[in-house]
Amino acid sequence: METIVHNKFHELFGGNGRIYSSGGRINLIGEHTDYNGGYVFPGAIDKGITTEIRANNTDKVNVYSIDYAASCSFRLDESGKPKELWARYVFGVCMEMQKRGGHVRGFDAVFAGDVPLGAGLSSSAALESCFAYALNDLFDNSFDLLELARIGQSTEHNYCGVKCGIMDQFASCFGHKGQLIRLNCKTLEHKYYPFDPTGYNLVLVDSCVKHSLASSAYNLR
Repeated sequence: METIVHNKFHELFGGNGRIYSSGGRINLIGEHTDYNGGYVFPGAIDKGITTEIRANNTDKVNVYSIDYAASCSFRLDESGKPKELWARYVFGVCMEMQKRGGHVRGFDAVFAGDVPLGAGLSSSAALESCFAYALNDLFDNSFDLLELARIGQSTEHNYCGVKCGIMDQFASCFGHKGQLIRLNCKTLEHKYYPFDPTGYNLVLVDSCVKHSLASSAYNLR
């Protein structure tokens, strides 16, 4: 995935940027309890979003999505909100970081994912977490992982029309290899548990039935 992203970045913008990745997630216990302040038991997976990004010394952001074969440019103020939903995830992260006093300037970026879109593995949270971490590092901000997760959650609320809980972004930001996270979504108290099902294989099945939380009854619940 890194090679694919880098080759496209070099084609569009020339040179090299910094590469960042963030994983999608599974959740073994606690469906629809995160936004009600309950317990969940998620873990990050090895499928996610990868981006290559570089500051461009302007106030303009240029982003290309390999998965959508589409580009979008916007300025770093509320009037620049893109029409494309996929670009609003990136735009929202920029805006939410600025609201918290973070420093964000113009940048060029290419991203792609190997987590299925709309398949319940939180590709949107992986995208938000990937760019939140990248911008935190690229522009020398000092947000901790919890605040990066909150930035992703606020992006969903304020720019993508989904009043989600924090589980997806939390799992993407805090996930460890071979570990699941017991998370209290009300207090955010969490504990890691080893997950090594020796002798068994955990199978994730893509049913190819797509869903969109923003257009479903999710917000009503």
